[in-house]
Amino acid sequence: MCGIVGYIGNKDPANVIIAGLKRLEYRGYDSAGISLYRPQNSTLLTVKTTGKVKELESLLGQKIADDSVQDYSGLAIGHTRWATHGEPIEVNAHPHLSQNGKFSIVHNGIIENYLALKGLLSNKGYVFRSDTDSEVIANLVEDYYSGDFQEAVVKALERLEGTYGIIVMSSLHPDLLIAARNGSPVAVGICDDETIIASDVSALISHTKRVVYLDDGDVLTASKEDFEISSLKNVPVSRDTTHIDWNIEEIEKRGHDHFMLKEIFEQPAALTNTMRGRLNIKEATTKLNGMQMEPSDLAKIDRVIISACGTSLYAGLLGKYYFEDFASIPTDILQAAEFRDRNPIIQRDSCMLAISQSGETADTLAAVREAIRKGATILGICNVVGSTIARETGQGVYLHAGPEIGVASTKSFTCQVTVLAMMSILMGRTRRLSAEAGKRMIHELSRLPELAEAVLQQEKEIISIAEKYAHIENAFFIGRGYMYPAVLEGALKLKEISYIHAEAYHAAELKHGPIALLSKDVPVFVAVPESTGKVKTIANMQECRARKSPVIAIATEGDDDILPHCDEVIFIPQCQEFIAPIPVVIAEQLLAYHIARLRGCEIDQPRNLAKSVTVE
Repeated sequence: MCGIVGYIGNKDPANVIIAGLKRLEYRGYDSAGISLYRPQNSTLLTVKTTGKVKELESLLGQKIADDSVQDYSGLAIGHTRWATHGEPIEVNAHPHLSQNGKFSIVHNGIIENYLALKGLLSNKGYVFRSDTDSEVIANLVEDYYSGDFQEAVVKALERLEGTYGIIVMSSLHPDLLIAARNGSPVAVGICDDETIIASDVSALISHTKRVVYLDDGDVLTASKEDFEISSLKNVPVSRDTTHIDWNIEEIEKRGHDHFMLKEIFEQPAALTNTMRGRLNIKEATTKLNGMQMEPSDLAKIDRVIISACGTSLYAGLLGKYYFEDFASIPTDILQAAEFRDRNPIIQRDSCMLAISQSGETADTLAAVREAIRKGATILGICNVVGSTIARETGQGVYLHAGPEIGVASTKSFTCQVTVLAMMSILMGRTRRLSAEAGKRMIHELSRLPELAEAVLQQEKEIISIAEKYAHIENAFFIGRGYMYPAVLEGALKLKEISYIHAEAYHAAELKHGPIALLSKDVPVFVAVPESTGKVKTIANMQECRARKSPVIAIATEGDDDILPHCDEVIFIPQCQEFIAPIPVVIAEQLLAYHIARLRGCEIDQPRNLAKSVTVE
């Protein structure tokens, strides 16, 4: 969603903000803007534009060159906007100024009562320039201001209903920045003689590896020397410091054309890091200390509920299969928004798993809070250390996949599936999963990096297939059993980055309606490695070919019997059925990437999409 950055210090504020916004581009956006303080005349220079940060950088350079004021204090805020209220045009871009031009705000979130507030302020004579919900915040601050900057911001926040991560600056208080959080992430870096605030640590990492995350209801008042955090009731609060365990080099492309391709090829290493120190072959189990559960606690779990969105939801569907097949635990999976809206039944020994790469997904976070209210045991599966879901669940498993910058998730999916498999072994060993079966599963998991590498070595063959189908506008994906979540993820990848209309179905559902859409112009991608139901899936492939649809199979290496039933084939190494979705999905990722590349699509920042969905 929207990215926000604020800076107060001795460095060139324009350079700091622009660099920070560039680090946040991966989140997805349609416009960008910046406000700078001009000390000579105590005013704010605000520049904003539709398009990319590089266009803002160019426009800002022109404005500064034309400005009679050449000296800018070390105070600024910036924003990348993902449109919610109001179309993506310049007037709706952030920062938004108050009517008197003395307060500027950047906002990530949705203000639900903005129309009522807008009406009240309009009756007082305030004129609104934009169609956004955010502009009311700036004018509320002005309306409440009577000399105390923090007091005015807090009074404005108390009127808001909805979610926000905001940063506020004022020409009347050039020695302060104020930030606040309710539902949208805000982090502050611990630095010497400067303070930098952002919605994502990627904008902070070049300044510091020590950050503090705000909790909901926190208000941060920052100078260049220090910062204080208090509640809306002005009660001081203390928040833990988190150490960021990755380097700025990890969020560079390192010679790849796109972050997505880099992250696809990082999967052997990411899988290794996810499993490092967690496979206990001697005891035929796994070691997941972050769960903070003894075997006796695990044995009491009589139901698992998985809550997630998007790619994480499809990983969770595989988790359902794992928990039921290997741990004999009935498992439900709910799209996170549905979890809260449907008022799910939570019993005493239920365990909820909240899966989110960023740990900030709004719907998943809302589901976590609903489960907390109902007294469930909750485990988070996140990639970002110190994220909100990780903090609020207090227990779970980190992926350790490294930063993922491409909007389309790749390594986070395969690492989530790996974590779920390890959890199912751990829980299964407290039940009827034998030591022998546990050892076989652990051995197979240990092969994942080499399985991933073997698929990546077929990139040239996959490019050849991509070249044949880059022109398509519609596609089907089908699979059975463990392959069903794999094809759901494959279709999602293709539609996300190539804008091809791709639909995934359980292979058995093909005859229940979707087959009516098949023709020579609708290729069908089929996940059909050695697995239960393979014979039936082959029959479905024949049904597709009878309707003249091209069939592209993803099959097990050495399975020459598949060749008469398809037009193209991508081979994956031989492996046990339960981990086959991982190499299958890696093949689908490469295929989607190269089709999108051949179509000239914006791969790392697809239109209308955001990396972390922090609004409901």
